[in-house]
Order: sequence, then C-alpha cells, then structure tokens
Amino acid sequence: MISTITINTKKYTVNLAQPLDISMPLRASKTNANAWYLDEPKIEPVVVNDWTASVKKGASINFNNIQFNPHAHGTHTECVGHITEQFYSVNKCLKQFFFLAEVITVAPELIGEDQVISKAQLQYLLKQRKPQALVIRTMPNTKEKKSRQYSNTNWPYLTEEAALFIRKIGVKHLLIDLPSVDKEKDDGKLLAHKAFWDFNGKIRKDATITEFIYVPNKVQDGKYVLNLQIAPIENDATPSKPILYKIEQ
Repeated sequence: MISTITINTKKYTVNLAQPLDISMPLRASKTNANAWYLDEPKIEPVVVNDWTASVKKGASINFNNIQFNPHAHGTHTECVGHITEQFYSVNKCLKQFFFLAEVITVAPELIGEDQVISKAQLQYLLKQRKPQALVIRTMPNTKEKKSRQYSNTNWPYLTEEAALFIRKIGVKHLLIDLPSVDKEKDDGKLLAHKAFWDFNGKIRKDATITEFIYVPNKVQDGKYVLNLQIAPIENDATPSKPILYKIEQ
C-alpha cells in the first residue's frame, strides 16, 4: 500500500500497510494510564430490569456503556476550547488529518523539584526544522507509561518559553507522552497551553494539543507523516489515535 502524499507542494512516499501507532488504548482497568485524581474508566453492559446486555449472561449481543474522561484516561486531542469560556469543539477545529511531523526525544531538565522541557532543548533538537506537527517523547521511555498513575506525581512539563517557541516556528499540532503540557499543580495558570494557542493574542483555533501518547522505542527520531485520527465528539477534547508513517527514501 505505497502512497505518495503532497504536503506544501513537496511529495512524500509512505507505506500505509506499516502504521506506527502512538496512541494508548483505553481499558476498564486500574492499570489504565490515569491522571487528574479520577477513578479508572468503566466499560459495563447495559442492565434493564433483569436483562444484562452480555452474551456471557444470556443476551444475544454485547451492549456496553463506557464511562471515561478524555483528559484523564488516555490518548486525547484537545483544542483551545479546553481553556476558553466560549465553547470550541475539537471535532470542528481539526479539519485536516495528515501532517508532516518531527519526532524528538527529550530528557527533561531538573530545576528545583520540577522536571522541565526547555526552549533551549527544543532548539537544539529541532535545529532549523519547522514541522507542522511536533511529537515529543520523554525519557526514560518505558512501557510503564502505559499504566502509570500520574496523579500527585508532579510530572515533567513544558516551560512557557518552550511552548512559545513551538508556536513561533509554526507548529500547529503538538503531541506529548505526558498527561499535560503544563505542570500538574500550577494554580490554574496553564502557561504552556496559553502560549501554544496564543490565548492572549489571536487565538489559534486550528491548533491542537495531543497528550498521553506513547512512542515505542522502535520509532526513531526524525521526520514522519502523521495521520491524526479523532473520535467525532463535539467537545473540547476527544479520544484520538495518532498514527505515524515512515517516509520512504
């Protein structure tokens, strides 16, 4: 399934039969990755009187309700509606789904009690590249990320200057393997979110942030074509499935 995709007048060849999934599945389990002090997701059969919608319990079909929070329970993509009084839906803000992406791996710097991703680190890793989408993998990168309970852990985060740099070089879609680009407890300042979306200027309604991804170690740093797939839910954030495709030489 070899395909040629044109992005900004330049052609890129990818093999659609070799996707690199960087999303995390949502599971009804305490081992599901979690943040923001919520219980695990729930996936349970509908119960109506004495009837339970489960084949194991005698029904002809499985018919489940799913209870989760997109921000807390796995890979999700959000728009500026996440931090605005006015309602914006990511389902309406994200209108294109293929982008030229750069994958970088960052070891956060220790500053006081915080681990941060700085502007200087991003400048060094990106050099002069200005991708449409930026995928940030943090170190250490272990499979434990898929089940980590992040609440009250003070996870690494982007500095305001780093987020501003990302915006200024033209990145429209930021993806990161943490629950948030901001500090867990920042008194509601949301400095990185606001800098990336230009909250106090001309708001970038077409820009998105995708959090809680997982980039396997087999995915090397470099340039890819990104297919950013989202669930069509009218909300500030929705579960998503970002897929990378290696660019053929």
